[in-house]
Amino acid sequence: MSNSNESGKDPGTTRREFLKDAGRIAATSALAAGLAPRIYAAGSAMIKVALVGCGGRGTGAASNALSVKNGPIKLVAMSDVFQRRLNRSYQNLEKNHKQQLDVPKERQFLGFDGYKKAMDCLDKGDVVILATPPAFRWVHFTYAIAKGLNVFMEKPVTVDGPTTRKMLKLAEESVSKNLKVGVGLMIRHCRGRQELKQRIDDGEIGNIIAMHAYRMAGRASTAGPKPDGISEVLYQIQRFHAFLWASGGMYSDYYIHQIDECSWMRGAWPVEAQASGGRHTRGNSLDQNFDNYSIEYTYPDGTKLFYYGRAMSGCKGAFSSYALGTKGSAVISTNSHYPGKVRTYKGHNMSRENLIWRFPQPEPNPYQLEWDDLIDAIRNDKPYNEVKRGAEVSLVNTMGRMAAHTGQVITFEKALNCKHEFAPGLDKMTNDSPAPLRLNSDGKYPVPQPGILKDREY
Repeated sequence: MSNSNESGKDPGTTRREFLKDAGRIAATSALAAGLAPRIYAAGSAMIKVALVGCGGRGTGAASNALSVKNGPIKLVAMSDVFQRRLNRSYQNLEKNHKQQLDVPKERQFLGFDGYKKAMDCLDKGDVVILATPPAFRWVHFTYAIAKGLNVFMEKPVTVDGPTTRKMLKLAEESVSKNLKVGVGLMIRHCRGRQELKQRIDDGEIGNIIAMHAYRMAGRASTAGPKPDGISEVLYQIQRFHAFLWASGGMYSDYYIHQIDECSWMRGAWPVEAQASGGRHTRGNSLDQNFDNYSIEYTYPDGTKLFYYGRAMSGCKGAFSSYALGTKGSAVISTNSHYPGKVRTYKGHNMSRENLIWRFPQPEPNPYQLEWDDLIDAIRNDKPYNEVKRGAEVSLVNTMGRMAAHTGQVITFEKALNCKHEFAPGLDKMTNDSPAPLRLNSDGKYPVPQPGILKDREY
């Protein structure tokens, strides 16, 4: 595809061009930039950690960080926009990691600028955990790079095309500065799935011809009318799964792991998606999600992934992923992210007598393994940066979600080049800022309108 059209305007970025650019390592060395992180010899120097975003996942990530055994590590700063959440996180961490908590009140920061204050408590080469709603990921990562900090960021790392473009540029910058960055797609660190991937690549089930995956559970990610005593912007952050600008919605936050693991097994990202979905049982909820999604992802060779997501109480539940090959089949997830209980079979009838291999149980916890791997890379200066891959799969999620919300076929390039940034200016947000999403005259937030709004999700 040409870089310019006849009018001389840039027609947009293609997948190949953008990912090629994002993968380049800048010529300027980290040493010359003055941001080379310290090298932590295993078992010697203390690694300090700051937690930005003290919800359940952030607290869990901090606990995993403090559980790494290859050298001293401690938590020295915490930040959130909700005092109750920060207090609860500290209390939970204190139960199991009291000796590794060094977070006095003066290093517990509240407010939208708290992330800067928390990172300012670290030295170059220390680690910051970014676990706020995903919309803020690029804002906080920008500051972490400027400070020369290693990073663990939760998934998803972007919520739309414009923020994906920002994150891919930041990924390139972080690689050029030799920063070690983990992304919370812990399935990639699951030892069972790693072996399954090798077996698939070695031809144990033949060539993959199709995949299918399911995450179906009860009603979730809802939001009622804003209660008194909280601002509109803080309410939307508090209920971030309900709002596309904050999280990418239920689709992005809940479905990303299985879409990632299937694409990993396939060895490629999808190039397009078509989908359907709808709001049937949302009741009085004012959220922006559909309560069911059916997506057909197409890979470069035409192979399909059929993904089914549902959040409707009273319906059959499912949480699993499968690959079908020309000679056999594989279970990628059984009934949760962990334990995966992965296995392979002869043919497509997954019966006991057709079993080829299963990963031994009990299996190591991938939530801990991803931290073991990250800290090992920091202490031993191993190449380790998962941001580009995290941004790509976040965009693949956007692609499927956008296909359902617009009713159109959405390609990787169309999602990447979409001009609709859900929440511009988040780096300037304060407690007094207007919320990125406004109620309409009916007292409701805008929702997707497939076939009516074709080039934006709301």
